Formats: sequence, C-alpha cells, structure tokens
Amino acid sequence: MLYTLNIANKKLKGSVQLPGSKSESNRALIIQQLCTEYSSIENLSAAADTQVLKHILTEFKSGGSNFDVKLAGTAMRFLTAFFASRDYNVILTGSERMKQRPIEILVNALKQIDANIEYIEKLGFPPIKIIGKKLQGGKISMDGSVSSQYITALLLIAPTLSNGLEIELTGKITSEPYIEMTIQVMAHFGAEVKRDGNILQIKPQLYTAKKYVVESDWSAASYWYAMAALSEEADIELIGLKRNSLQGDGVLSKLFETFGVETTYNENTVHISKVSKQLPNTFEYDFSDCPDLAQTVAVIIAALKIPSKFSGLETLLIKETNRVEALKNELGKMGVEVIILNNGSIEIISSQRINASNIVIETYDDHRMAMAFAPLALIIENLKINNPSVVEKSYPNYWEHLKKIGFSIS
Repeated sequence: MLYTLNIANKKLKGSVQLPGSKSESNRALIIQQLCTEYSSIENLSAAADTQVLKHILTEFKSGGSNFDVKLAGTAMRFLTAFFASRDYNVILTGSERMKQRPIEILVNALKQIDANIEYIEKLGFPPIKIIGKKLQGGKISMDGSVSSQYITALLLIAPTLSNGLEIELTGKITSEPYIEMTIQVMAHFGAEVKRDGNILQIKPQLYTAKKYVVESDWSAASYWYAMAALSEEADIELIGLKRNSLQGDGVLSKLFETFGVETTYNENTVHISKVSKQLPNTFEYDFSDCPDLAQTVAVIIAALKIPSKFSGLETLLIKETNRVEALKNELGKMGVEVIILNNGSIEIISSQRINASNIVIETYDDHRMAMAFAPLALIIENLKINNPSVVEKSYPNYWEHLKKIGFSIS
C-alpha cells in the first residue's frame, strides 16, 4: 500500500489526543504480573508493541508456552527476563527482523544468576527457549552501552529475586532517562532501587498493587512538533502530556525552540505554536538520552537546510531497521547528503533540492520512518509513504490524526 500526502492550508490548528506511552505501559504491564494482587492500568497504549505484550501475558496465564512477539523488541527483552524468573518453560520468537536483533547481552546477564536459556537457531539471537525457575539473584555485570531495555528487563524482575540483585553497568550508559523511568515506575509500585554511579542495587521486596495512569507519548508528540516547525502558523493542543514527565523524549519541547516552536504547559495538555525565530547556521546534538527523536529531527534539519552533526546514535543500528542507513537512503532522494561516521555519529549536509515532489519514502518496516518523514508533506507536493500501516507499532491513529488537522491522504 502507498499513501500520498498533501496539505493545502499550512496554517495548522487543532487538538490531538496522543496515544499512551508504550514505554510506560510495557513497564507497568510486567509489574502488574509481578504484583500479588491486581493493579489497574489506565490509558494503556494502543500500540501494537504493547498489545502484543498484553496478549502474551494473558496467554501465559491460560497455559500458553510458545509466543511470537512479532516486531516488538521491548516485549522480547522484558519477557526474556520475566519468564527466566518464573517456574515456567516457554519459547520466544519473533519476525525475521527480530531474529536479527541481538539478545545475547541480556541472556548472558541472566545466566550470571543461573538462568537457563538456549538459542534455537542462531547463537546470540532469537528465537530462544527458556526453562524458567525461581532465580536467587545476586550480582551481575553487563554492558550498558547497547540497550537500556536490557537493564530495564533485569530491574523489573529484581525485587522478586530471593537475594535481590546488584547490577554493575560497564561502558557508556545509553538512553539514561529510560532507566530512570523504570526506577520511577517501580517506585510507584513500592519497589526501591538504590543507585551509586554505575551500580544499581535492589533488595528483595514486594510490589504493591496500585492504580497506574500512563502519560501520553512524548515520542508521538515529536511528529507534531515537526509539523509545527515546517508550518506557516501552528496552534496545536496535545492532550495527555505533563511538564514533569518520566519520558526522556520530553526534552523535545526545549529542543524544538531552536526551530521556532514554542511550548505552553497547561493541566494535562501541551500547546505548541510557531513563532518567528532566526534559525541557527549549524546544529549539533547528542541523542544518547533520546534516540527515538533522532529521525524526526534529522528530517526537520534537512527540510530547514541546516548543516548538522548528530551523535549518540549507536542504538539506532539495531532497531526495527538500521535507522542510520535508512535515513541516509531516504534523505538522499531529496538531494540531502548524510555522512555516516564511525563513532555512532552522522553529518547532514544541507541541500537546495528538498522542495522536490512525488518522492516515495520507503519505511523499512519501521514505524518511525513513516511518521518522521510524513511532516515533509508541508513542503513536498504528493509525498508518498510506502507501507504506511507500520505506524500501528506505536501510533495506530497517526494517519487519522493527520487528516483531522488538515492533511489529505489518498
């Protein structure tokens, strides 16, 4: 399927109910299973990743033992630790892309506390067979530079281990705010994590059942900030966001000031508007703490013709696709040069050809490629998005929301 996007009026006005954060939702779902009593979750994300995780946890309670996480990387990682610490045997598999995404660092960490996990096909990658048991816990050392989801997977089960858990993180820690989010969600349910530098200590303790209200997704908000940046005028209300968010991507409200987007916080909503602003001659940013924003900002930078350098992109290589290569390919169609450096960085060279028309954007089975490039319809006539259904992974109503704000989609 191919969507063609256009918009006649570049003065954007409207109100959008953003989806719940899948990062918060997925953490809350695992803890919900680890509580001794039922805890309710409100505003649970409708994202495919979250729904897959919820479905597997339901099937598990009904006696299922062979689970397909499809494209849901968070589900694969969180469930690996969850099932390894339960007295239950399962097989976890996923899509062909999931079978190319490494799991070895997490598996090796779990094996340090005597988990029993076997690779079914390729060493270090899903599918895996888990012979679950009650783990005692102890001390773990693991690389913190590859994925914060590995660390979160261990933290979530740590309070349920007989001896608790001490995690020593080595190397540069990536996506730090996601680790802090995990700690705060655990604290909501009564579990304390003590941190001393790169050492995380969790004593054995009980999670306390308690209602959890999921905040709307700041990653989803980024696409609306991008549209505001490319608009002539913008007056957009985003519902469900907080000023003091657990989500690291909340930094985008400050980040997009650079591109002339102003944020006003109200109770449970954010209002964004376009303001007159002198754009910078160059732009440089480290995305280590907010890698999910990198594609959105890269597209906006290219559209605004600002030469730039992005660092902290290491985790983008093992996402739904190699997002760095995908950006290089798709921006290249508009005459924008992306130079990939050896240290997890890229340089974006501005181009005067960005106002082309009838460009087809490939999405590489990656929801963020589709959503990050869609705002270019404000400056590119007949922008085409291939396989638009990929947005179901995190923002199922994305295209409907674009229509609501004035985009035509055929």
